Amino acid sequence: MILPSTPSLIITISLVFLCACSPNSKSTQFPGTLAIGTRPESITKGFDGDYFVTVMGEKEPGDAYIARIQNGEISKFAEGMDEPKGIAFDGTHLYATDLRRVWKIDASGEKSELVGEADFPVAISYLNDAAISPDGSSLYITDMGANDKMFGPDGFWPFDSEQAKNIPVIGRVFKIDLSSSGIEIAVDANDLMPCPNGVGFGKDGQLLIGAFFRGNFLEAHGDHLHVIADGFRGADAVEQDSKGNYYVSSWKFAKVWKIDGSTKDVTVLIEGLQSAADFYLNEEESMILLPDMLAGTITRIDL
Repeated sequence: MILPSTPSLIITISLVFLCACSPNSKSTQFPGTLAIGTRPESITKGFDGDYFVTVMGEKEPGDAYIARIQNGEISKFAEGMDEPKGIAFDGTHLYATDLRRVWKIDASGEKSELVGEADFPVAISYLNDAAISPDGSSLYITDMGANDKMFGPDGFWPFDSEQAKNIPVIGRVFKIDLSSSGIEIAVDANDLMPCPNGVGFGKDGQLLIGAFFRGNFLEAHGDHLHVIADGFRGADAVEQDSKGNYYVSSWKFAKVWKIDGSTKDVTVLIEGLQSAADFYLNEEESMILLPDMLAGTITRIDL
């Protein structure tokens, strides 16, 4: 079942109610919308099956953190970050991008720097999403590039504007070897994704990319980029389920779409929120958990 797209129909619940849930019932932690903190960006399932959320805070150095949702209770799990965005879990550690570095976080919440700005093979600008490779050996992250050049006074620059044509094409996808911390360029700068945001993996192990400015949903096959679908300006999270259907969110336009894997028909799953950031697709429980960064909430979308 798809949630109604009317925002007023989304149930808002209090933390007091959530704490009454059964400790063994993970899904009941999200019967509607949960207030999580200031500017939540990305969510993943991690240690002990709990959910972990990057909370970017008020843009003060060191005020950001990763929140843990455990048996209906919210706590600060790892602190002292600047503006963490993408988060991923490989079974033993969490990894979170933080502007120009990547944190590695153990089960106790202790963090260490996996890589810093000087470790990258080329200059970086603004690290964003993160995804673990299907074999668990590598972390893929996006650098948005010229993310400060995409908007004019009325929103995104039109594609045919001089400002759009002059956006530097410097966004990339990087691959970090988790055993050596070595970094290589996985997908180099390309006109199809001047400012890449979302990164994920499809059911056949193919790399998925959301091009924030152009709105392209891309598959990478080696050096070749294939446009699965377009028209999703502000593209953030990108995922594919085991049946072949694709999912993409737009941070800017506060929507989540489902793209039929066979027909490429597009369905709006939810709209009318304040923003739609980097969601977590939980096929086992047939739901998407969606951070609304501007509202400070996580919303459950039943599929």
